[in-house]
Parts: sequence; structure tokens; C-alpha cells
Amino acid sequence: MDIIISNSNNLPIYEQITSQIKEKILTGELKDGEALPSMRLLAKELRISVITTKRAYEELEREGFLHTIVGKGSFVAGKSPELLHENQLRITQEQLAKAVETAKNYNISYEELLEMLTILYKGE
Repeated sequence: MDIIISNSNNLPIYEQITSQIKEKILTGELKDGEALPSMRLLAKELRISVITTKRAYEELEREGFLHTIVGKGSFVAGKSPELLHENQLRITQEQLAKAVETAKNYNISYEELLEMLTILYKGE
């Protein structure tokens, strides 16, 4: 599994791992029931502490993205389409909130912002 850890990123390493795994699940790169690397293997590949990978996996399990079977490993949790869509909406809303904040900082009107969004969405 390709996970990139950046020392220049302000997020803690475990959060970098969780966000990248969540993204892979939400985009369908990781499928329902698919096995993830063991905590030890992932730690070895990323050259980080097993404690860090354990914390990331526990966070993902707490949020419902993974389920762990003792002695077998961690697997992508089956998600309902509604829950997946809700997570996708939340991520999109966060990105749009950043765009709105930027637009306000540059005194871009609502109408101009809406026009930009329409053009970008329709691919014109």
C-alpha cells in the first residue's frame, strides 16, 4: 500500500496514515473486506514505530473504516452507500469552505464564485 509520510507536513504521522487510508477507501482503491498490511509490516515499510501504526488503525476502526479480527488482521469495513456518500459530502464541504474563505479574502462576490463553480463543475 502506497502511503507517503512527510516530515514537512504539520499533521502527526498517525493522522497522515489515517487520512490517506480513508481517501483510498472513499475512492474505492481499497475495497470492502480487503486486508490491510499488518501493523508491524506497515511500520517496517514506513520506517516508523508500530505504536504509530497501531494508533492509526485504532482511529480508523473507531471511525468505522476498518474492523480487526484478532489473529487474522485488519480489513476494510463494509460501508453502506449512504455512509460513503455522507463522508464524501463532508470532505467536499470542507474543501468548499476553504474556497469560500479564499473568495471572501479576495473580495470575490458570491455571483462570481458561483459562476466559477458552475464552469468548473460542468467542465467548460
